[in-house]
Amino acid sequence: MKNFSRFLLFAVVAIAVASCVKTKRSGNPIIEGWYADPECVIFGDTYYLYPTWSQKFKDQLHFDAFSSKDLVTWTKHERIIDNTEIKWLTHALWAPSIIEKDGKYYLMFSCNNVHEGEIGGIGVAVADNPAGPFKDHLGKPLINEIINGAQPIDQFVFKDTDGTYYMYYGGWKHCNVCKLNDDFTGFVPFEDGEIFKEVTPGEYVEGPFMFIRNGKYYFMWSEGKWTRDNYRVQYAIADSPLGPFEPRGVILQTDKNIGTGAGHHSVIHNPRSGKYYIVYHRHPLGSTDGNDRRTCIDEMLFDEEGNILPIKMTFEGVNADPLK
Repeated sequence: MKNFSRFLLFAVVAIAVASCVKTKRSGNPIIEGWYADPECVIFGDTYYLYPTWSQKFKDQLHFDAFSSKDLVTWTKHERIIDNTEIKWLTHALWAPSIIEKDGKYYLMFSCNNVHEGEIGGIGVAVADNPAGPFKDHLGKPLINEIINGAQPIDQFVFKDTDGTYYMYYGGWKHCNVCKLNDDFTGFVPFEDGEIFKEVTPGEYVEGPFMFIRNGKYYFMWSEGKWTRDNYRVQYAIADSPLGPFEPRGVILQTDKNIGTGAGHHSVIHNPRSGKYYIVYHRHPLGSTDGNDRRTCIDEMLFDEEGNILPIKMTFEGVNADPLK
């Protein structure tokens, strides 16, 4: 009887431990500090997170990155690039976007909040490791000009199934798409000779993002004002990376019980579990500083027709979801 009681005790403890491991969650926010505009990607068996360090523009002069094996425990990689490397950066470094090509990691960035006649816009950095350090690839902006009314910010690089690299970008309520050349130093014209095509959908403001699911192109963007409660995420589904992109509905927005001004996001898909996640920033309840933005994650679900269901923001975040 004594041995049975001991066995029973061990069994209860084992079940409790297994339960704790099984229900281990990321929590929201997923990292400490003021971070916004998060791009989360998968390289190998690791999740990498690249956010904006959300401060006053004059102080926003570097990027940190984070890595995780399971979306729960994150390791910080400090100052993967800063103004000592980007010589033309004077203020406002934000909206990192990264992609791997031929063993190199290319980090696109926005800086200087550029207006017509100023130096700034979209730049490119490169590294041999996704955790950096990164070097300025061009020593100057890739795009400096205002084209089709789009401020050159909030770039997102997307690799299509045919190997074409598209870059979507733009602020001031205009979005352009262009095709990048092989070494990301310039552009390849479209068949009609155009280099930049405007693809602005609905009430687009900024923060474009693209992914493919079941052969369909899901184009997403942010609307509203990034410092205010009306910031939100809208999406479209198309048969082509060039659209047309007709809005399907707002899927992420303020929840007065959780957080406000949710937007400027990215999407990741774990091929092992099949789960999709949206990684985004939001203002904590009661915050009055527009720069007080925190990086969060929640699961993204679809209906039987492939429509994205409205995101339920949480404080708990998501369960651990390793890639292997």
